[in-house]
Amino acid sequence: MDWMILVLLAAALPEEPDLARRLRQKDPAALSTLYDRYGRLVYRLVLHIVRDPAASEDIVQDTFARVWSSTHLIAAETAQVGPWVLTIARNRALDFVRSAHSRSSVQEAFARHEDHFTYDTAEGSLITQENARLVAKALATLNPNQRQAIELAYYRGLSQTQIAEEMKQPLGTVKSWIRTALLHLRSVLQSPRRDVKHA
Repeated sequence: MDWMILVLLAAALPEEPDLARRLRQKDPAALSTLYDRYGRLVYRLVLHIVRDPAASEDIVQDTFARVWSSTHLIAAETAQVGPWVLTIARNRALDFVRSAHSRSSVQEAFARHEDHFTYDTAEGSLITQENARLVAKALATLNPNQRQAIELAYYRGLSQTQIAEEMKQPLGTVKSWIRTALLHLRSVLQSPRRDVKHA
């Protein structure tokens, strides 16, 4: 799983200014909605980093507690909160991995998967609106099967085997769709000025 692609996929979801407004107003129902919408995505991101299911569950809970205590940081013009939530989750996961209590095997797994993107704070600017629009446009150019496979994998958290069952397709076909789609999205991130072409 590519961390930045996961975040950009979240950014490419429909805008949610009402949810951002309700969070700023400390509406408890808004936090529940946020968890329902992003809880599975956050867990997948954290698990990808820490490689420990039990620790991942704790970090997910800590992430949403941190979100709730930081809702005053959401700007009035904010239309999406998903990327911000994922940034907080990633930073909490990195804190876990880097802590003295982390097992060496977890640290080694992190070292193998760490990428070159770094951020000063969880509240810092994560991606530009231009990048979000670019990825949304790239998603639109995927064929329907690729797009559905990506949505099932990243938004619903299904395994490739489960996706194959859901779509009633051979596992090898589903793997090919996901691999091709991710390569296409990755190329968008690596070449932001390149015209988006159909996958």
